[in-house]
Amino acid sequence: MRWKVAEAKQRFSDVVRKAGSTPQLIYNRDKLVAALISPELLEAVESLRSRDPHGTPGEALEALHRIAREERYRLHIPKRKDRRNAMIEALNDLPD
Repeated sequence: MRWKVAEAKQRFSDVVRKAGSTPQLIYNRDKLVAALISPELLEAVESLRSRDPHGTPGEALEALHRIAREERYRLHIPKRKDRRNAMIEALNDLPD
């Protein structure tokens, strides 16, 4: 559920209670500033983070990009070849 900061402050006990089942998102001027989640969800997130030494997938991709740039790696992409398209052939075989 989405809350404005002022509303979340006024109804804090409701926000905490509802966080047990659904993450509660708190916004300030349409910008997400906080999220209140259940202890179980926090445990799951922390477990995932501890298994992945690179952090988020975005951070892992950023590290890969940096390494490729440092190594001056060039990805060779072969020229695409036309191939049979079964969907188009099936549509062409339909009666008019």
